[in-house]
This record gives sequence, C-alpha cells and structure tokens, in this order.
Amino acid sequence: MSTNRGTNLIESIKEKGKSYDAEMSFFDHLEVLRWHLVRSSIAIIIFTALAFTYYDVIFDQIIMGPKNPDFWTYRMMCMIGARFNLGPDFCIKDIPFNIINTDMAGQFTLQLNSSLLMGIILGFPYLLFELWRFIKPGLTNLERKSASGFVFYATLLFVLGILFGYYIIAPLSVNFLANYRISSNIQNQITIDSYLSSVATLTLGSGIVFELPIVIFILSKMGIMTPKFMRASRRYATIIILVIAAVVTPTPDLLTMLTVSFPLFLLYEISILISGRVERKRHKADLIHN
Repeated sequence: MSTNRGTNLIESIKEKGKSYDAEMSFFDHLEVLRWHLVRSSIAIIIFTALAFTYYDVIFDQIIMGPKNPDFWTYRMMCMIGARFNLGPDFCIKDIPFNIINTDMAGQFTLQLNSSLLMGIILGFPYLLFELWRFIKPGLTNLERKSASGFVFYATLLFVLGILFGYYIIAPLSVNFLANYRISSNIQNQITIDSYLSSVATLTLGSGIVFELPIVIFILSKMGIMTPKFMRASRRYATIIILVIAAVVTPTPDLLTMLTVSFPLFLLYEISILISGRVERKRHKADLIHN
C-alpha cells in the first residue's frame, strides 16, 4: 500500500515538473519576444527622432508633396496628356483647397504624429527582421529553406507599395477630392489632421496591400488558401480592384484606371502562382512520404 502511495507521489512530482518546464518554456518565449519588440521599438524611435530633427524637409517635400501642383505625378500626367492628346482635364495644374489648423497644439501634434509615421515606415524592415529572428528557431530546416528571403521580399513589396501609394493613389485621391464639389458656394478648408490622415492611410494602406503575396504564401503553407479558390474568386477580385481604381482616379479615361488597377491585378495573379507552387510542393512531399 505504501509502495503504491510512493509511486503515485513520484509520478505526481514528475507531472508537476513537466508542467513547470512547459510553463517556464512559455514564459521564456514571451521574454524573447519582448526583447525583439523592444529592439524594434528602439529602431522606430531612432528613425522618429531623425524625422523630427529634419522635419522641415520632410514636411515641405514629402508630406505636402501631393498638395503641390508641381508634384512628380502631376507633371508626368501633364506630359502623358500632351503626348497622347488626352485633353486639358488630364493635366493637373491646381489643387483647390487650403490647409488650416484649428487646434492650439495642432502643429506640434502634427510634427509628432508625422515623425512617428516616418519612423514606422523606415523602421518596418528592421521590424520584419526581428520577427524573422523570433520565428526562425521554431522552424525545421526545410521550412527555413522555403521561407528564406522572407525579410527581403516582404521589405521589397512594402517599399513598392509605399511608393505606389504615395506617387499614384494618394495624389490622384487628393486631386479628386479637392476638385469634387456639390456647390460653388462651398469652399474647401481642410484641416491638417484630415490631410495627413488621408495621405498616410492611402500610403500605408498600399504598403500593406502589397504584402498580399507574402500573406498568401503563409496561408497556403497552413493549407488555408488554395489556388483553386483564388481562381474561382478572380471575378470578385476584379470587380473590387476596378471599383478602387474608379474611385481614386480623377478622370474616367481608361489609361488612368489601368495605371491604378494593373499593379493590383498583377499582385493577385502572383499570389495565385505562389499558392499553386506551395500546393505542388506539398503534394510532392506527400508522395515521397507515402
């Protein structure tokens, strides 16, 4: 009887030990993740401080760029319009609205928020690097090999998305909204917060949307997304993309809509190819194991 009790006590201690080890392992992982996030935050803070220091250039040349009729996008549109005889409406020479500040601390808050925004954009590649360092130890050698280049490709897509959003989506949207009028009696007086929020949302949103191939790759690896489903949903994706292009383009001509929609169509098709490649590799691995 006492032997059984002793055995039960030993087994209970072993189970407690296993539970304690698992609990410690979980908290160890949280500690590692915390330091990855701390280093990422420090990088973003450093970039934010640099942006705050050189704010004059950032505000005049970058933030206010889509408001300036001499912006690169508007100049290219005028050149294209003259080259292909698209009419005077295609050439943008005026952005008819004034930017105002209505809060006592509005301009100081603007500098803080926009500097933080620049810090997040510039620090995003390092954030991806720290994320990869956290995930990498938990992957098998085969998974590490298949996911090699994650930081590079994710950063490249993000940068391309930021550039597309800033030079295409944001200026076309700003121009469209500035020239949209329901009455000549209404004058557009736009607060600086509203302007910054619109430009930042469109720019960052494009950067995030351009990560679609990476997201599809991960979902395909998990078996959630398949190329068959994406091909079947192509018609709905086409409608959504065309609606987005129609909303942000200042004129209803086909050339401008294609300029906006083509990269989005291309991203969707690339995502289908990536999902198909992952599925083929999975089937090949299953045949080898069987």
